[in-house]
Amino acid sequence: MSGGFLVRDAILVLAAAPLAYYIVALLAAARFARNAGSAADFLPPISILKPVRGLDRETYENYASFCNQDYPDFEILFCVADPEDGAIPIIQKIIADFPDVPVRMLVGSEPLGVSDKVNKLCRLVREARHETVLICDSDVRVKPDFLRKIVQSFRKPEIGGVTCLYKGISDGSMASDLEALGNSTDFAPGVLVAWLIGDIDFMLGAVMATTKQQIAAIGGFEALVNYLSDDYELGNRIVKAGRRVEISRFPVSIVYPKQTLAQALRHQLRWNMTVRCSRPWGHLGLVFTQGLPWAVLAAVVAPRWWVGGAYLVAYAVLRFCVAWFVGGCVMDDPIAREKVWLAPLRDAVAFFVWLWSFFPQRIHWRGQEFYIRDKQLVPVSPR
Repeated sequence: MSGGFLVRDAILVLAAAPLAYYIVALLAAARFARNAGSAADFLPPISILKPVRGLDRETYENYASFCNQDYPDFEILFCVADPEDGAIPIIQKIIADFPDVPVRMLVGSEPLGVSDKVNKLCRLVREARHETVLICDSDVRVKPDFLRKIVQSFRKPEIGGVTCLYKGISDGSMASDLEALGNSTDFAPGVLVAWLIGDIDFMLGAVMATTKQQIAAIGGFEALVNYLSDDYELGNRIVKAGRRVEISRFPVSIVYPKQTLAQALRHQLRWNMTVRCSRPWGHLGLVFTQGLPWAVLAAVVAPRWWVGGAYLVAYAVLRFCVAWFVGGCVMDDPIAREKVWLAPLRDAVAFFVWLWSFFPQRIHWRGQEFYIRDKQLVPVSPR
């Protein structure tokens, strides 16, 4: 057999890997959705910690969703670094509109490292009144029963942290739709496959629930102030300390900003670089989840037209099944249900962003550029 035939056959074999991945993702999602459970009577007091910088789209509605929790004992702590931050008037309005909810606003945090978010978390954890803490981004929106559901995992003594999958709330633009679609139909299936084949050893930054005791056991957030991926580090260190991280069966929503396609691509590039630095082998392995380029390549080299056609049809059928079932059903994402036809376009964009992520040596974040050295951020120039 000639070298050309060997290469062709190797491509055809490798092109089947994403198809197998889609099948595993469907199995993982079905198992994950089974016995999701419901809110129970285990209701420990909770401190909700929100490091804030600037305004998000629909900021007030995002904050108010946490004030409207059907939960007996919780507090919300906001922390901003700049006394002129645009979020301050919104937080003040939240305090005025929800007088029965203990809401506090902290201004300023000690500059312990380069991560402004983690600097704020260091202070927020110290100021929190309750042992159970929930850290969430400012663009997250939740349902009224969110706290009741997420704390049930802590009934099990081996659980040290809980995190959530998330779906997007788009402004209707193509850029936001593609990014939101990627959360439910690309990112979520990948997390569920990782969950199916082994214990989760990371957290997802949108929502991270743990305890002050667990945070202290890993050296506090002070140990994470220079890391690019504080969510990965928090979950990974909790697992190394002997506890488990669990994924809540109840996803939250992220409100995407109005953004151009270029801005959305930059955000996706930063996310890929974060994965590349935190889990380099996992990032490299994403090549076997890229169904579209493999199907096209298989169609090009296939010895018969119907063989190439079979790869393309198998990709289309399985990809739409994953998008519809994981995104539309398990994640209950209306964008995944209504715009599932965008999945191949999302896959094409995701593939090129993944390739692109191997080349940059700098990351642009919060108006500043950083080098990444040993998973840590090093400013290109001082602040």
